[in-house]
Amino acid sequence: MRAVVLRSHGGPEVLTIEEVPSPEPGPDQILVDVAHTALNRADTLQRQGGYPDPRNLELEIPGLEYAGTVSAVGVGVTDWSVGDRVMGIESGGCYAEQVVTYARQALPIPSTVELKDAAAISEVFLTAWDALVVQGGLTSGRWALVHAGASGVGTAAIQIAKAIGARIAVTCSAGKADACRELGADLVLERSPNDWLSDLEDAVPEGVDVVLDVVGGDEADRNFRAVAMDATIVQVGLMGGGSAPVNMGMLLMKRITWIGTTLRARPLERKLALCQRFRSEMIPLFESGALRPVIDSRYAFDDVADAHRHMESNASIGKILLDIA
Repeated sequence: MRAVVLRSHGGPEVLTIEEVPSPEPGPDQILVDVAHTALNRADTLQRQGGYPDPRNLELEIPGLEYAGTVSAVGVGVTDWSVGDRVMGIESGGCYAEQVVTYARQALPIPSTVELKDAAAISEVFLTAWDALVVQGGLTSGRWALVHAGASGVGTAAIQIAKAIGARIAVTCSAGKADACRELGADLVLERSPNDWLSDLEDAVPEGVDVVLDVVGGDEADRNFRAVAMDATIVQVGLMGGGSAPVNMGMLLMKRITWIGTTLRARPLERKLALCQRFRSEMIPLFESGALRPVIDSRYAFDDVADAHRHMESNASIGKILLDIA
């Protein structure tokens, strides 16, 4: 099969496609013919050498999500058959024509979503739902704040918040504000260095209940000031840097819960449980039309380096897809 193999780390030019052996499914696993995959910030970090695949495999193939069809099933698999449409997350290996995954980690592609668009769902919707609802406790009527509202995770978060009856404020660059409003954001704030905090405090003086932050850096202290009593801040990224001064007294006074989390390195058992819960709670919302993938652009597999350059330009709204098949 063809796959992107990282033989070195650096700029997009290190992304080269090679012929490598096809994987084989073991017990409780399925083999997927990957038709489409998508870019994530983790992919660019891995390419640069800063975020390796935790499995430490002999071949370093990036890619955290896929959409395709089942081509073989391992011993013990009863819920998938050859030809089924599937999508899902992996710790790596999805920039390839085939990937092996555990059967219980795979998700059915909703009937309302075309195969070519399904790779835009798994990573960002799982991340946003896990952060806002599962760990953050967001419920109907409460306020969420999401940074980078036009990102893949941000566009998923807006839709999830509205689908469950919550209210949501997002930060984004001025040029992406309309896209966030069209998805249903209740309050759109121009991101730092603009004083988004003052605008938020004017609109939501009681503070927000849950924060989903992919930025970190200086936003950490602003998050403390933006939240209500007993709020939860879920840190899922550090695009703005991993260090910043924060007012720890406010952490205590407001009884803030500050959670750091990633999906990639989570133990397999927890990933399986999360995917099964997502299947029962979120897939029906795609079937009803309440949720949909947001796609910025798509690239041919051979143009993977150009896709990375586009992601690093920070011009995208939603997901960047790679068409493999």
